[in-house]
Amino acid sequence: MHVQEWLETVPALSIYLLVGVVIGLESLGIPLPGEIILVSSALLASQHGDIDPVVLGACASAGAIIGDSIGYAIGRKGGRPLLAWLGGKFPGHFGEAQIAMAERSFEKWGMWAVFFGRFVALLRIFAGPLAGVLRMPYWKFLIANVLGGILWAGGTTAVIYSVGVVAEAWLKRFSWLGLVVALLIGLVSMLVLKNRAKKAAEQSAGAPAGTPEPDSVPVAD
Repeated sequence: MHVQEWLETVPALSIYLLVGVVIGLESLGIPLPGEIILVSSALLASQHGDIDPVVLGACASAGAIIGDSIGYAIGRKGGRPLLAWLGGKFPGHFGEAQIAMAERSFEKWGMWAVFFGRFVALLRIFAGPLAGVLRMPYWKFLIANVLGGILWAGGTTAVIYSVGVVAEAWLKRFSWLGLVVALLIGLVSMLVLKNRAKKAAEQSAGAPAGTPEPDSVPVAD
């Protein structure tokens, strides 16, 4: 069953909780399809009046902020051994190459890696734990975490909801076809934005010659 079809069978309150929990766990550092759940739920809200997009966006934002904060606390307490343990459990997400890329991003951007990382799948999983491991001052992390969480979760909900409403108005005579087209439009829009953010992150995170090793990153200064 497609995610969209499954969500249609779930009560509104359960969808709010599902979105908040999944995004929270993803932000904590567990590889989960938070963005897919959020996009599907926002599109579903545009088709069914029982789901309030404002409440949905608020739950998604809360999940993102709380999850990142918990991830930060775990990373600060667990240190680098935590990254090694995660690498053994999730080599596709926490392998040496992924960790090196994330550390270069933090070295280049500092607290802005947390903010912009919200829009990039890999950094979205890493941001909280890695900020804790590198002992970024919590007040810096919190500012970037709150702003990035609200902009990503709230912005995604607003964009996809608006796209769904417009698409439904134009394609309502085609029922399921309109729903599919609306979903595709929403996903394509998010992929374009995500690809641009990822390219910007990779360009800024490129380590020039003479870059110090990750252990010397002065994040906590």
